[in-house]
Amino acid sequence: MDDKNTEEFESGGKSSISADLIRGHINTIILRSLYDRDKYGYEIINEINEKSHGQYTLKQPTLYSALKRLETQGYIQAYWKTDEVSAGGRRKYFRLTDSGREITEQNQ
Repeated sequence: MDDKNTEEFESGGKSSISADLIRGHINTIILRSLYDRDKYGYEIINEINEKSHGQYTLKQPTLYSALKRLETQGYIQAYWKTDEVSAGGRRKYFRLTDSGREITEQNQ
């Protein structure tokens, strides 16, 4: 595995699926994370980490690049949640569009 493969995911040291395989499905993984409810970036990263039992940690640049791509494709929509402000300021949330919901169901 070259350095690019380790940039996106850090292995938790356990026997795990290759980063190449995960990378090929990152859009589906992110869309699935948003299927049940809207989330902000840190929540998506945490969910992927928890569901992989710590085997993979999605890095922020990879996540936000994928989110931007999914938004451009019309699968998700971003919005600022005005009624909730964290210590770091406003949070940008992401939600599935109808097309995003359809593609998520097809890819499962």
